[in-house]
Amino acid sequence: MIVRSLFFATYRDMAGHDELAVELPSGARVADLVGSLRARGGGLARLPDSPVVAVNMDYAPLATELADGDEVAFIPPVAGG
Repeated sequence: MIVRSLFFATYRDMAGHDELAVELPSGARVADLVGSLRARGGGLARLPDSPVVAVNMDYAPLATELADGDEVAFIPPVAGG
């Protein structure tokens, strides 16, 4: 299956792209996607083990099972004050 990964702010800088299409086996979970991205090396290797993500525009835990065509947004920490 193909999952669309979207990167924002510092994660976009790490990835070097706004988005990537990632092929995963059927039944893969968000945690598998994170591991696959980190294994690509480069800036993606610096993704946290447990980033905040949204699957199809809803915040989701790493245990969420993915389906073909899902969109996973990686949401970096935000500082304010």
